[in-house]
Amino acid sequence: MSILKLKFDPELDYQQEAIQAVVDIFTGQVISNGSFSISSNQAGALGINELGHGNVLEIEDEQILKNVHATQERNSIPNVPELQGRNFSIEMETGTGKTYVYLRTIFELHKVYGFTKFIVVVPSIPIREGVLASINAMKDHFTSIYNEPYDAVIYDSKQLGRVRQFATSNKIQILIINIQAFQKDVEDEESSNGIAQSTKSNVINRESDRMSGRRPIEFIQATNPIVILDEPQNMESEKSRQAIERLHPLCTLRYSATHKNPYNLLYRLSPIDAFDRKLVKRIEVASVRAEENLNDAFVSLIGVNNTDNKITAKVKINVGSGSQVSQKTMTIKMGDDLFAKSKSRQEYKDGYIVTNISLVPGNEHIEFANGITLHLNTAIGGFDEDIMKVMLRKTIESHLDKVLAVNKDRGIKVLSLIFVDKVANYRLHHVDGTTSLGKLGVWFEEIFGEVSKKPKYKNLNLPSAEEVHGGYFSKDKKGVEKDTKGSTQDDSSTYELIMRDKERLLSLNEPLQFIFSHSALAEGWDNPNVFQICTLRESASKDRKRQEIGRGLRLPVNQHGERVRDDNVNWLTVVANESYEDFARKLQTEYEDDYGIEFGIVDRIAFSQIPVPNAIPDEKGNVPVVGQVLSEQIYSSLSLDGYINPDGRLSDKYKPHDPNFVLPVDPEFEQIRAPIMDVLDAYVLSSRIKDARHRQRVAFNKEVTLDQGFKELWEKISPRTRYRVEFSSDQLVDDVIRNLKTAPKITPIKLMVDVVKVETNKGGIKADKIIETGSYDTSLPRFLPDILDYLQNETELTRMTLSKILLKSGRLDEFKINPQAFLTMVAHEIRQHLDTLMVEGIRYEKLAGQVWEMHRLESETSHVLECYLDNLYKVRNLNKTPYDYVEFDSKVEKAFAKALDDNKDVKYFLKLPSWFKVDTPVGSYNPDWAIVFEQDARIYLVRETKSTLVAGERRREENIKINCGRRHFEAIDVDYDVVTSLDDMVRRL
Repeated sequence: MSILKLKFDPELDYQQEAIQAVVDIFTGQVISNGSFSISSNQAGALGINELGHGNVLEIEDEQILKNVHATQERNSIPNVPELQGRNFSIEMETGTGKTYVYLRTIFELHKVYGFTKFIVVVPSIPIREGVLASINAMKDHFTSIYNEPYDAVIYDSKQLGRVRQFATSNKIQILIINIQAFQKDVEDEESSNGIAQSTKSNVINRESDRMSGRRPIEFIQATNPIVILDEPQNMESEKSRQAIERLHPLCTLRYSATHKNPYNLLYRLSPIDAFDRKLVKRIEVASVRAEENLNDAFVSLIGVNNTDNKITAKVKINVGSGSQVSQKTMTIKMGDDLFAKSKSRQEYKDGYIVTNISLVPGNEHIEFANGITLHLNTAIGGFDEDIMKVMLRKTIESHLDKVLAVNKDRGIKVLSLIFVDKVANYRLHHVDGTTSLGKLGVWFEEIFGEVSKKPKYKNLNLPSAEEVHGGYFSKDKKGVEKDTKGSTQDDSSTYELIMRDKERLLSLNEPLQFIFSHSALAEGWDNPNVFQICTLRESASKDRKRQEIGRGLRLPVNQHGERVRDDNVNWLTVVANESYEDFARKLQTEYEDDYGIEFGIVDRIAFSQIPVPNAIPDEKGNVPVVGQVLSEQIYSSLSLDGYINPDGRLSDKYKPHDPNFVLPVDPEFEQIRAPIMDVLDAYVLSSRIKDARHRQRVAFNKEVTLDQGFKELWEKISPRTRYRVEFSSDQLVDDVIRNLKTAPKITPIKLMVDVVKVETNKGGIKADKIIETGSYDTSLPRFLPDILDYLQNETELTRMTLSKILLKSGRLDEFKINPQAFLTMVAHEIRQHLDTLMVEGIRYEKLAGQVWEMHRLESETSHVLECYLDNLYKVRNLNKTPYDYVEFDSKVEKAFAKALDDNKDVKYFLKLPSWFKVDTPVGSYNPDWAIVFEQDARIYLVRETKSTLVAGERRREENIKINCGRRHFEAIDVDYDVVTSLDDMVRRL
């Protein structure tokens, strides 16, 4: 059975931003060969005669702080007042490729600065194994980009030769190690009998004959490795901090979604960012709840307590009679009779007298005289079993609906994850060594067998109920599965099995589709094709929502290993035994706790990344943005006008959904009113979580597509094309040389000296008055990199073309002064002109006989998942478009859809489906609208809707795709343009 191979997209903008944020820390650093000598002839040196290779930092912390400030300004992060050590944090939401980012950052740091030694420190064995699995999966990908040899190994105390290799190799070295392997370092202390206690240390911290009598960690220390912490919030203890410092890192890079201490934060991709940029699945909640059971002896144990040696329990029971009956929470003690507590309800008359209250951790319970025992967070007399059966049914139905939508046409394997609180509820282990299904397993097979026989699933060729489900649980030494919390050593077998089988699970040939597990799997399990998550508990789930949903947020892959970025597919259904509102509220609270933020509170620098209208791009091609100072000015103005309350929350005065609402802004910000409103609209989480009850299936009207006018529209726009790029290398050389001759002069790296006056008075000692500032040039770099090799890797131009540029620029002497600054300048100029020539020189031509088939419009509707009402415009003139709803992504699109619907001159319109794409050098382009417009004559149009017509106010990739789209439609003779509204479109016809 062939196993699919995951593919990775090297062009994702947010990942490039995170990588560049780290690379820019060292701006000004020259490329270094990083050699160091390890010789037994030097006092205190390591006892071997070899040449080692380590990382060397040649810029001062003052320069690093400037670099950090520039990066924080670019990424809308408040500037740190001073450098918080050489610890640098990257915050990326779960499911957005954190591991990929830090692994690729390794290769970028080597390419730009020559660094070779990297240590990835992880908090647990499962994450360690996951990192190695990721490196192996990405090997071909990184090789194709960098063509750079490297070694990546897990530290093993039984194979210390790997440490020696790490220190002495001149290739990129990646050592993966869990914190526990080097955390314990006991100084050699003389005991009363004179015996050293060094055996209490980890092996890496002990002297070893295999390491010439030295400690293995000394080899690592000599390299000054760049240390990467994966999930650093789990390594914040003083012992962990000291252990990391003992590695002598050149710097420490910290990657997490939930930092406790975000030192020198460089980049933030928050949950809201991930949702809004569609980098993770969106979330819907299918709520399964029961009404109160007032007909049976209902008792729910909520908690037990011991205060002042008084043992009590908190329970919920039925109280009252007739129309006054309800469920109430109360505190009870030993000897209490629930018959009396319930005001004489008959169902409690038979022995519901409390005989024992246990506070034993993990076994908290109460016992009654009738022999009933009730454990913490469980209930009797309710509808728990009925609720769990309905939750299983809803999970199976949602799963099969998703299979129906994506399995055949898109090649996506659908998985569902079902969490249980007891292994015995899913699988029973008997004394004779045999096993059988627990109640959940039995219910699952019964319900699956029933649901799968529905007529709409008959063509799915589903496996048997026994084949589609399986359990992943930790096992004890006898092989018996057991209950764990997902964090112990025993869990490693569980995680390793899941991660090693990830690709197999993604294959359509593998029948396993429903995975039962004991816990939320903690960090480390990242199978992307989980579309349903169901948490079965005998009471409402107490697990953290983020931990539960985090296992299903990653975007799915198809059978070719390619990520599927389709909004109609990428929904995670959470089946919960609580209301949608409660789920959303709890999830929002956890995001606030984890990120130290409050949703709805507008950040004073929230507007800093809005592009400045009509501004000229800088020398790097970047469009100037508002910046943090002007952002605070906008914030203050909105606050004074009453749109932002004193606590930072949006006031009731802000009414973006009112069609007559206009946000007043200062005259100087008039042109960016719409982007300001877009920023304000982003400050609510609840809009990203949908109620499954509000799904709307989009209906297809075949009569529209049978009409001759619509057929003509489709015939005009459907031809497919291919592109080629033509440009003159002589023109490129001339343009680059012209710009290089006028580019700023390259200067040596400076050493800055400030003379500060120290004053002593009754208030204390102050040193904040700078009385003299000076700078000194550093000596010329000792190492010069291969200039042609570097530029060839950066630009893919021939060495002959590069030589011509360098020689004719007249700037080559400056290379010796500051190699890295010179290389960065030349590479930037070449890339900028290549982009321009590429767009100007791109040519599209029709592919004979290849078109987008119109029948896909109907087939998509028969399989596609429902959309959500708050992202849909309901069409009134159903004879104009094949669908009764139009999905929109922005206010501009919604207004445009309504205008098309209302305008009598618009005969037909269609929001082009996601599969209707034009190939471009920067990825596929999906145009917005196809339109038939008729006044004096009938014309066929394709229009892209944007909030601005100014190219400088859009991202570079957007402009390239728009230009390529224009060339594509020129090639097939279709009128194409960018508009902001229907009025704008009509004016420009």
